[in-house]
Amino acid sequence: MSSATPPSSGTASPLVGDITDKRLLRGARTRRAVLDQAVDIASLDGLEGLSFGRLATDTGLSKAGIQSLFRTKEALQLATVDHARSMFVDFVVRPALSAPRGVERIRELIGRWIVYAERPLFAGGCFQAANLTEFDSRPGPIRDKLACNQQEWIDALSSEFTFAVENGEITALDADLAAFQIDAVLRSANTAMRLGDGAAGNKVRRVVEGLLRPPGRTSRQGADSRV
Repeated sequence: MSSATPPSSGTASPLVGDITDKRLLRGARTRRAVLDQAVDIASLDGLEGLSFGRLATDTGLSKAGIQSLFRTKEALQLATVDHARSMFVDFVVRPALSAPRGVERIRELIGRWIVYAERPLFAGGCFQAANLTEFDSRPGPIRDKLACNQQEWIDALSSEFTFAVENGEITALDADLAAFQIDAVLRSANTAMRLGDGAAGNKVRRVVEGLLRPPGRTSRQGADSRV
């Protein structure tokens, strides 16, 4: 090496680093735009309705560019499930955590879910409801991820019911069964909403209130109070 050759520092120059950061930012924005569209498509037509060509047409991006981000259709589907979960958590679960544990948090979780489905957050309504039936009998990573997300939701509800019972807020009940029942009602309500039933949300609230009876209140009293 001649004395005129500057020694290498082993690190990229600020300019190179800035270019790299901008490319990463553009890549993240492109990925987000693709996944925002993908969750809507999957909520309407299921995860099998996703394709690089369709996403290219819908987003105005190149098919090759999208494929370079996800490589395979399965990778795209898995990323779409993750994106839908993140959006659901941000819209439904995280805001509800500000409510006190137990009855108030259950009401907040259900209230947020009703808004999530009525708005709807995804074009086709509840993402999980739209895709679980498609993959529940198809073993593989997509089914596993959907099942994990579903169990997280059930566990969250069950945990709050357990807390409410243990702290004397509601009449003793089977927390796991209550969570199962509510999830079943929510799935039914999602279908009803898609079919134009504007009263579905109120029906969900009435079912939930039936499970939140304070100790000493009978089922009949609870029903009368909601008339």
